[in-house]
This record gives sequence, structure tokens and C-alpha cells, in this order.
Amino acid sequence: MTERYAAPPAWRRSVTIAVVLVVALVALAWLGWAAYEESNPAVESQLIGFDVVDEHAVIARVDVRLSSGATAATCTVEAIASDHSIVGELHFTPSSGTNEVTVRTERMATAAQVPGCIADGQDRPR
Repeated sequence: MTERYAAPPAWRRSVTIAVVLVVALVALAWLGWAAYEESNPAVESQLIGFDVVDEHAVIARVDVRLSSGATAATCTVEAIASDHSIVGELHFTPSSGTNEVTVRTERMATAAQVPGCIADGQDRPR
């Protein structure tokens, strides 16, 4: 075969190995960066509890942890009816610690949930 088609150049193997190593290092660096960014969110939230006040209101207590550099954080609280439909929603600017908010509802709610909070530079609620 080498007599008919000629042998590949000697430098091709070393260049291929070098390119594969560079691509692998870039991929590992990106993986490390992504893991670090996702493990240190600017804001995190958790529903502590809720009280159904009446047919048109739910009070929710939300624990929010803001990092020192968090700016422009917003949280969402949803009131849920017995048929699992969203009957009220509130977006608010949290302070670090426990936040108590009142969600107005269009009909009787049986539960509340917190999909999460978002800060600048954070692409999904936490």
C-alpha cells in the first residue's frame, strides 16, 4: 500500500496528538469552570411554609440566601389550587433571610410553591 499511495508524513502523528491534547485541555477547563459556576449561585431560595388566609390570599415564608455580590435578585411565589392550577403569582425583590409575602389569588388556593429566585448572571431559578 505504501508503495502505491505513499506513506503519510512523519509529522502528522505528532500534530494529531498535539491537537487532541489541546482540545482535551480546553474541554476539561470548561467543565471545571461550569461546575464551579453552578455550585456557587448568586441567590438560593427555599419555601419554609405557607398559610392560606382566605379565598383570595396566601401568606408564604421564603428563606433566601444572597451571596455578597448578588444584584437585582427577584423571587417568584405561586399559589396552587386543588386542581393543581396556578391561581396566584407574585414576583418580589428579596432580602437575605426569611421573607414573608402575601400572594393574591383569583380563587381558593390549597398550596404555595417557590420555583426559585434569579439574580443577574444566573440563568435558572434556584
